[in-house]
Amino acid sequence: MIPRALLCLSSEYRGLVKHTGGCHCGAVRFEVWASADLHVFNCNCSICTKKQNRHFIVPASRFKLLKGADNLTTYTFNTHRAQHTFCKTCGVQSFYTPRSNPDGYGIAPHCLDDGTVQTIITEDINGKEWEKAVKEHKTIRDMSKP
Repeated sequence: MIPRALLCLSSEYRGLVKHTGGCHCGAVRFEVWASADLHVFNCNCSICTKKQNRHFIVPASRFKLLKGADNLTTYTFNTHRAQHTFCKTCGVQSFYTPRSNPDGYGIAPHCLDDGTVQTIITEDINGKEWEKAVKEHKTIRDMSKP
């Protein structure tokens, strides 16, 4: 008999693949369960523009930090809701906690290891008018829900 917890886990992960990734120097490593076909946001807010922060969003339950918690530092600004985490050694932000989904993670697809991504569809988000863009977007706030 399969334990109930495993049944719940398996239904949440059905149709997903395990991606692994991390920062440039390897001090930070993670795994994330997501589709092989990624829906990536290209935001034009001030920080995303400067960092070229393209990301896809997953629920916190589908993300696991494998190593490097002690090597992460966080930058916040404005509302301080977005938690821009990055490696103290190489400076790469491979994931962060987005303002739109504080109960999930924004994952940088370019920080994933090769071999698990099939396609990437990119959607532009007008982060310069963040409140309006998020209010008008039909699904962004639900992307961190399992």
